[in-house]
Amino acid sequence: MNKRGTVAAASALALLLSGCGGGGPQGSSDSKLSGDRIVLGVLNDQSGVYLALSGTNSVKAVQMAIADFKAKHGDDAITQDITVETADHQNKPDVANTKAAEMYDRMGVDAILDVPTSSAALKVADVAKEKKKLYFNISGATTDLTGKACNKYTFHYAYDTYMLANGTGKAVTEQGAKNWYIVYPNYAFGQDMEKSFSAAVTGAGGKIVGRDATPFPNDNFSTFLLKAPTLNPKPDVLGTMQAGGDLVNLVKQYNEFKLREKGVGLSVGLMFLTDIHSLTPAALAGTTYTDAWYWNFDAENRSFADRFLKETGSRPTFAHAANYSAALQYLEAVQAAGTDDADAVVKQLEGKSINDVFLRNGKIRAEDHRVIHDAYLAQVKAPAEVTEDWDYVKILKTIPAAEAFRTPSADCKL
Repeated sequence: MNKRGTVAAASALALLLSGCGGGGPQGSSDSKLSGDRIVLGVLNDQSGVYLALSGTNSVKAVQMAIADFKAKHGDDAITQDITVETADHQNKPDVANTKAAEMYDRMGVDAILDVPTSSAALKVADVAKEKKKLYFNISGATTDLTGKACNKYTFHYAYDTYMLANGTGKAVTEQGAKNWYIVYPNYAFGQDMEKSFSAAVTGAGGKIVGRDATPFPNDNFSTFLLKAPTLNPKPDVLGTMQAGGDLVNLVKQYNEFKLREKGVGLSVGLMFLTDIHSLTPAALAGTTYTDAWYWNFDAENRSFADRFLKETGSRPTFAHAANYSAALQYLEAVQAAGTDDADAVVKQLEGKSINDVFLRNGKIRAEDHRVIHDAYLAQVKAPAEVTEDWDYVKILKTIPAAEAFRTPSADCKL
């Protein structure tokens, strides 16, 4: 073969390889997206105690964010090829670790979202750091994510134990419930909640008269509930740090044992709209708690909630709204950066001020990647006050973003 023939054959081979996806990522050679597409991963509980509060409906919230991003940017969007991968971590840290690695390595996921269960969330943060990929924690509450376990690629988005305790623990103590008996699930979230609530209660002049760790998950809290009225001094309030299905079980048993009639009130560390819906307002009437977002707070929230209801048959919890927001803000950061390169996207996010359907007076702190925003002291309505299905809560006051979250921790080294 002569030289001209050799060049022609090489050119033909190159064209063939590029057409088959050989020699590198598919698509145009100048693409600034890995694989010419964006892949979001929703990793959460899709079969257990946290299914209702987040679960498969968080996947729908992320899909809504993708649709809104495409509609906003149209042909100018960095890509129209945006997909969602999902996995069930079963609230197990080892499963979360494995699933996160699979999402990043095998599924081509650019950013993982959600991840309830703090022990699982911490594992995913480690994987994100190792893989240098984005992770938006929505449903894990441990403050370690913006403390000793913080990293460049992890953003703590919706709430944390400090926010919950600083709102509820402080408020309930100042209202007169000075003596507390705290029961908490025995894993990272519960341990962090117990620590944060104890600090908030004692800081407000209260006292912890007892504290017990409970198995997780758990459907029988009788040992702890029967113990409460026997403590000396008797607690004014039982502070339950359970969430999701565990909280539902505990409250049902609290009412069965008639602890309120025995002088032991109830304070809930973390509660979702779906918990109230499952228990009914009658079971929780008057209970004060801290909420990160409420669907009927204003017209903007309600408009989103109406769309969500049509898609899912349910009103959104704050976890659903936060997953929507995090997905949308990630896509906007990719659009602004012109690439899904993780380091470039991080630069776009750090220090950004945001107001959207979830984040009011929101800001992504560059120091620790804590996303701060307004929070709310809420109270469950009495049954007679409920005039619409799912509208079970009245907002007592707004806690400004600067007060709702702790200041950056010296333990965080990004």
